[in-house]
Amino acid sequence: MLKILAFFIPVLVVLFYFLGRPFDTNTSASPAAGKLVRLAKLPSQVSESSGVEFIPERDAYITHNDAGNKPYLYLVDRKGKLLETIKLSLPNVDWEDLARDSDGNIYIADTGNNNNKRKELAIYKLQLDKPDQIEAIRFTYEDQKKYPPAEKDMNFDVEAIFWQGGKLYLVSKDRGKKVTAKVYELPDSGGQYKAKLLGSHKLGVPVTGAASNADGSAVALVSEGALHVFSNVDNPGSFYKGDYQKMGIKKAGQTEAVAFENENTLVITSEDGGLFRFSLN
Repeated sequence: MLKILAFFIPVLVVLFYFLGRPFDTNTSASPAAGKLVRLAKLPSQVSESSGVEFIPERDAYITHNDAGNKPYLYLVDRKGKLLETIKLSLPNVDWEDLARDSDGNIYIADTGNNNNKRKELAIYKLQLDKPDQIEAIRFTYEDQKKYPPAEKDMNFDVEAIFWQGGKLYLVSKDRGKKVTAKVYELPDSGGQYKAKLLGSHKLGVPVTGAASNADGSAVALVSEGALHVFSNVDNPGSFYKGDYQKMGIKKAGQTEAVAFENENTLVITSEDGGLFRFSLN
């Protein structure tokens, strides 16, 4: 009897193990919560991805290169295949991020300011099907008095923007102390402005990308190797007062951009051309 039990117990353990496991039959489904999934390598034309947005009408993503590269937007699918190149008559001084509003307008943040010396920055607004019709939102920061400021005060570089409720929100990359993210607000229409400082938050790392979901209840920031998600957000200008969760994504490398693909899924790009998805639930 003991010999029979000794034979069947391991067999039963193995059966329970395999029968109890979920089967992954859909490789295109959203990744499991908290799991980073590499979708593809971006096409060779995208050598330094610095911004990303999801375009639901095309079921595809747009991205662009960093400073000094051609002023092009690249439309790519989930397999990293280049679908379209949109050439713009704009300078790429230092393009750093993308945002999209509820009407489908795209905003290109020419806001990179590594040395904090730029006296005029710009965000360009356009429709992808009308690339020759561009509005320029030009601005300076209301609290910047010196160009550049003292090294410890170098917090006027912005690599992260998002749109919500008719406003653009800019999140700074602290190059001085690498601790504090400042939040600024701008109108979303062309003109010359002073970016209004709304507040700041000690995130503890430099921010490289930002995104808001459709109803503004969640804001995601990306830094190198980490996602910072704020949920139950009441006001986009003080999103950092929402519920906070940090998630490691070190395997993605030098992460530069983030966007909401839907309410529960983020898309992320890295500087070396990685295209990733991350599920929030």
